[in-house]
Amino acid sequence: MVKQLGAKKVPLEDIYGVTCDIFSPCALGAILNDETIPRLKCKIVCGAANNQLKEERHGDALTEKGILYGPDYIVNAGGAVYDADRLVGGVNLERGKQKVARIYQTTEKVIELAQEKGIPTYRAADVLAEKRLESIRHIKNYWDTMEIR
Repeated sequence: MVKQLGAKKVPLEDIYGVTCDIFSPCALGAILNDETIPRLKCKIVCGAANNQLKEERHGDALTEKGILYGPDYIVNAGGAVYDADRLVGGVNLERGKQKVARIYQTTEKVIELAQEKGIPTYRAADVLAEKRLESIRHIKNYWDTMEIR
């Protein structure tokens, strides 16, 4: 299969040093760390594994190295979208597609915010998430005060 795709088989221990456009960790967490980040030869890290950064500071290290990081909990949100959809009336393919399409839009917002504020993308993702949570709190607080009346 490797030859059919025109790809090159690489030993596991060498994978971090492969020159590529996108490094996509899709299984193990904490693989972006002091040992692996210096070896990366990519422009982007974007994958579906959870907790890819061993520590938050590794997000800073990627930024310092000029590597764009797609924060894991943003780019791999499709599974959560599917699970939430199942809980509220069953899976609806069209609704699911619309929600998943928003992952791309959210990722764009994260990158724009990171560039605007001069912060790493993992921090921008947190800022965006905190803003969303705050807006939900305002709505909840409004309805809580309405129940008192």
